[in-house]
Amino acid sequence: MANKSKKEQILRVASDLFNKQGIRATGIDQVVAESQVAKMTLYNHFPSKDELVLAFLKRQDKQWREWFEASVESRNGKPQKRLLAIYDVLGEWFAAPDFTGCAFIKTASEFLDHTHPYYAAAHQYKIYLRDYIATLVAQCGSQQPEALANALYLLVEGAITANMLRTDPQSAVHARETAKILIEQFTQIT
Repeated sequence: MANKSKKEQILRVASDLFNKQGIRATGIDQVVAESQVAKMTLYNHFPSKDELVLAFLKRQDKQWREWFEASVESRNGKPQKRLLAIYDVLGEWFAAPDFTGCAFIKTASEFLDHTHPYYAAAHQYKIYLRDYIATLVAQCGSQQPEALANALYLLVEGAITANMLRTDPQSAVHARETAKILIEQFTQIT
């Protein structure tokens, strides 16, 4: 049990550092120091920084996905209402005191080579997000489900980026307003 808790401790500290500082700016020595473990302990659990980073991305994906879907689905109501809830949930995320932006956007911007495993992990997450939105759109009976899903996905990404860059502190609200117009154009909202 202690072995598993050390691994989780290392991963938790590394995740916090990667989220706050970036992957390239975070060294193994800093992770070791802030985790308060021996370097050999870290390497016993994560034989390389690459494995630690991929574990971080996998953990981030799982945690965020579970929270996001549960938060959207808890809103209940018709699919159109759940689509709008996406932006309410984003607003809650943006308002959280520990909000540091999207780990996947930051990772993709640090590692632009499309064949890099970190970029691939970030890309896979974004595919999931777009597919999740498409699943909700499919339940709405839209005449053009692909066009609507793509537009709503772009609003999500735009809201995240605008909030990360602090160019629009109300980006989730503005994205929701635009999403409502699009949903009304593509479906019958009641």
